[in-house]
Amino acid sequence: MAVDFSVKPILTGDKVRLRPFAAGDFPAIRAALLDPEVVRLTGSRPVTWDRETEERTRDWYDTRGAQDDRLDLAVEDRATGGWAGEVVLNQFDPDNSSCNFRVMFGPGGRDRGLGTEAVRLTVGYGFARLGLHRIALEVYDFNPRARRVYEKAGFVAEGVLRDALRTPEGWVDATVMAILADDWRALPEERRARLG
Repeated sequence: MAVDFSVKPILTGDKVRLRPFAAGDFPAIRAALLDPEVVRLTGSRPVTWDRETEERTRDWYDTRGAQDDRLDLAVEDRATGGWAGEVVLNQFDPDNSSCNFRVMFGPGGRDRGLGTEAVRLTVGYGFARLGLHRIALEVYDFNPRARRVYEKAGFVAEGVLRDALRTPEGWVDATVMAILADDWRALPEERRARLG
């Protein structure tokens, strides 16, 4: 099966809908990118938000639907209809049929099970529709909530990147986690997302 990232699906769960980004998402995206907790959890550096940064960031999000080497989807909270976060399959390795996975949620999208469902929908799409063999990620040690979400979705810890991130408080390790297509197929039905 050939991996086709040019298709930008709409994936609907009980709590979230994954969809291409829309123009109305940008105010919530901006708020998330400026949120200190989002900056910390993603291992990003705070940015000075000026007009140039805003235009560059808006342009970047406006081009996500045109990318044919990765999948970027907005996470819409079905209860509010608003942007809650994003999921990404990127760094595709065609020789090994593998991808990197990353996720970001704004302040309003945390602690309500939206992330768990969004991860399950993305992983299910990656294996069932794209035909991937492996999806991997890194999670920082100061983010046990995210690690629990990944474990619920079937990701397995593979190793530790020691001192992977320098923070004002000191060095932080990152755990490499991955899920294989066989792992996903072996999950109980209730732990796999329905893809319609």
